[in-house]
Order: sequence, then structure tokens, then C-alpha cells
Amino acid sequence: MTSNPSNGNKGEVLLEMRDLRIEGQSDEQWHEIVCGVDLTLRRGEVLGLIGESGAGKSTIGIAGMGFTRPGCRISGGTITFDGIELTSAPEETKRALRGARIAYVAQSAAASFNPAHKLIQQFAEAPVQHGVLNSSEASKNAIDLYRRLQLPDPETIGSRYPHQVSGGQLQRAMVAMAMACKPDLIVFDEPTTALDVTTQIEVLAAIKDVVHQFNTAAIYITHDLAVVAQLADRIMVLRYGNLIEEGETRAMLAEPKEDYTSQLLAVRSYQRDEMPPTQEDPPLLEVRGVSAGYGPLIKVLDDVSVKIERKRTVAVVGESGSGKSTLARAITGLLPPYEGSVLFKGQPLPPSYKNRTKDQLRQVQMIYQMPDVALNPKQKVRDVIGRPLGFYLGMDEAARERRMRDLLEMIELPADFADRLPGELSGGQKQRICIARALAAEPELIICDEVTSALDQLVAEEILKLLQRLQDELEVSYLFITHDLATVRAISDQIVVMLRGRVVQQGGKTQVLTPPHHEYTDLLLSSVPEMDPDWLDELLDKRAS
Repeated sequence: MTSNPSNGNKGEVLLEMRDLRIEGQSDEQWHEIVCGVDLTLRRGEVLGLIGESGAGKSTIGIAGMGFTRPGCRISGGTITFDGIELTSAPEETKRALRGARIAYVAQSAAASFNPAHKLIQQFAEAPVQHGVLNSSEASKNAIDLYRRLQLPDPETIGSRYPHQVSGGQLQRAMVAMAMACKPDLIVFDEPTTALDVTTQIEVLAAIKDVVHQFNTAAIYITHDLAVVAQLADRIMVLRYGNLIEEGETRAMLAEPKEDYTSQLLAVRSYQRDEMPPTQEDPPLLEVRGVSAGYGPLIKVLDDVSVKIERKRTVAVVGESGSGKSTLARAITGLLPPYEGSVLFKGQPLPPSYKNRTKDQLRQVQMIYQMPDVALNPKQKVRDVIGRPLGFYLGMDEAARERRMRDLLEMIELPADFADRLPGELSGGQKQRICIARALAAEPELIICDEVTSALDQLVAEEILKLLQRLQDELEVSYLFITHDLATVRAISDQIVVMLRGRVVQQGGKTQVLTPPHHEYTDLLLSSVPEMDPDWLDELLDKRAS
């Protein structure tokens, strides 16, 4: 990497916020969402911002770039970056800093990349425009960072478009982009949320390495205390835009001072008992020997067989690129398999959704990982939920309105949410709307593709409890795609473990999670972060020895 001459001595104050106040606009009224927060960040230091959805973590993080999202404004306080007052600096000055000296890693890589450009083109944009590297140097730098971030085929993966790589791979490509100019400050906004536990370790190790090697300061925004414990020197706990508690990481984990911090440390206690197999014949859905991929050269699924019984939850786990989401696409007919078949109640489903009847389409619905991407930002909630009611069930306007209100009550949201746009909802509320949209079709099987990975732990637990209650009331089955083993323990009856497109182990939850494990299952279980700041270093040392 080209050296950044602006890097100063480790320990110097790089970013300082004093009495920061930020307002958000709703229904043409402004209300405060960050309420007088102070923040100090030194060179080479990692500051963790934690708290539940709506706490103001991301708002404060991007304010460190002198930026606010649409519908927000800085209403008070100061933000000083390396002696530059960002609240009053000209836009030209702030543009020169962004991408070069201050970089940002977004939570949703899928929503952040330009789908029309290859990964390596998007990597090179910032260093070339800022004059840090030429095109040839940027390409070499990209390959080096792809390799360090454990991306497959680092020499060629840059020639792919965003849709041609997995969500976890795309997230790592975004981390590489942020590192391209070796900035003074990187704002990491939930950078490992979409990653499986094994990939997460590699990314966390790479982030830790680059911060220490290049004396880079970082703000690490997350809802996962076990993850931030591996990186952060200090932690700030936020709630409703207020600073609840701040302290050195080890001290806070050992003895939190505030009750709310203790609640964050104690979450994810929910766990449902495993339901025994029903031995029904035929099962609700059966995948038989399915192989599928993208074009003739990229084979993702290899002879996959899975059964899902009525009123049961099957969790599919595995690292990024293992084929979990591709399996969902094959089941729904979005990606017709090369070989094998998908049967619903013993009857083969047409390989392509285009050839399936409306009732066949209705019976299998999906809830997607990123509600920000899955919801049309211009459609109100009543339109989002009402469309499947009209399309699948033929309801008139009055019937749709009644059923829409029933569904909102079912997902525990007030009826007046019907008139809100997605931008007026929190992450957890958006995911509840996605659940209601899936339920509107009255399906027998719902495929949940990483539905809690983008949510803080308190909200994620609420969503899991909601899904369980709905399963008990509606007798629906779930195929739960996830990389979060806490979620697997909480909700699954059966577990399917996938590696490189093949099923390497499957069975009841107790059976799969009880030693002795399959070698790869053991790797997954050992990769779950613990609430110990030394855990990552000790694990890496153990695996290296």
C-alpha cells in the first residue's frame, strides 16, 4: 500500500465530538435522535459503539465523516477531524477526506455496490480519484487485500459483478475497498453481520491487523458484544441517542455499571426444545439430489438432499459460499437445478417458478436477509402487505384492509403503521413487515434467509420468539438459513450442515450439536466468538500451532 503521509503518532487525538446533537425528520417534524454525545478517538485506537436498533450508533459513526443521512441534520455541537471542524467545513473539503482519509464500511454490501460494475473497478475508484494509486497499482493492491481477507481466487474474483459472489464475499470486498487508501479513520458499520463464524474470524483478524499495522483509528459499530470485545479498546453503550455507559473494554465486560449494559451482555438466552420428527410420508418438502449453479462453469450445489416436515424448523448452516441461499433459490424455482428434483407434498415442483401454478408459488414464501433491500422504499406498508393478498387470494380492497390489520396485529405492530414508508421504520420493524408479507400468502413453508443477521441481539430475539409463536398458531414450517449458531440453538428442530455445496452432516439439533461432531461442524462451533477480549488471539494462535 502507498503510505499516507497524514498519519501521525499513535495516541494523538484524531476525532473529537462535543455535545453532538442530530435531528431526524418525521411527518415534517424534527426530533432529536442523538442527544448531546461526546466522543474522543485517538490514532490507532478502536472504539466500539453498541446498542439496540435505533440507538444512534450508525448516525454517530457517519457523523464522523461530516455526513448525515437524508432526513437528518446536525443541530448542535462540534465534530473535529485532525484539526478540521467538519460541521462548518466546505463540502469540497469533506469530499477530499471521504474515501481517502476517512473510509466507511456499510452493513449492507448488497445495497452499497453498483450492480453494473465489476468489483475491482469499484475498488479502484477511490484510490485513483484521490491520486493515491494509478489503475495498475490499484489492481495489484486489490488482489493483495482480497488475499488477506481470505476471498476465493483473489487474482480473478475482482472480475466478477456483485451478484456473482455470496453475501459474505461481497462484505469482505467492501472491507478491502475501505482499506484501499490506507485511511486514518475507518467507520465499520456492522461489517461482519452478514458473515458466517469462520469467515468472521478471518475478517476480524484482518481488521485488527490493518488497524495495528497502519496506525489506523476505527469506530466499530455492532450489536454483538462478543465481536466488539475482540477489537475495541473502549466501548460506548448507546440507547435512544444517549450515552449510557463508556469504559475500557475489559472493565466493562467484567463489571458493567448500568443495568442496560448488563441486559446486552445477557441476551440470546431464548431456546426452544427440539421437536421430534413426525416421520410423515411424504414430508412437506423434499429436495432430492439437487445440483445447481450459475452458468456451466460455476457449480454451487452438488447432490443436495434435504427433508422438511410439517410444523418443523430445519436450520441450514455453513460458511459463506457453501450454497445455503442457492439451495433456497433452487427450492423456490428462482434457479432451476441442473439435476435432481424438489417435491412438495410428494408432488414434483416445476424447476422454474415461471412454470409453477399460482397455488404452488403461494405455498412457499421467502423472508430475505436485508429488509432495506427487500422492501420498496416508495410503497407504504399497506401496499407491501396488500399485494400478496390480492395476487394470491383474490381479495378485494375492503377484505385486504381487514386482513392487513389482522396481520399487523399478528406481528405485534400498531394498525397505524399501515400508512408508513419503510424509511420510517426501524430494522426490526421492517423485518416484521417482511414476515407479514410472507404470511399474507398463507404459505405452508417459509424460507427465512438470514432474517436476524442484520438485527441487534435484543430485536433478533424478539423476532425469533415471534416466528416461533406464529409457527405454533399457524402450523407453518421453516427452512432457516443462518450462520448464527445461537439462532440455530434457539429455534431449530433439525440441522443441515453444508460445505462447498454439499451436505456434510444433518440430523436432529441435539444429535448434531452433541460431540463427537463432524470435523467441519466442530470448526463452526469453535468459531463462535466468546465474551473474552483474548478469545480471537488465542484461537488464531491455537490454529496456527
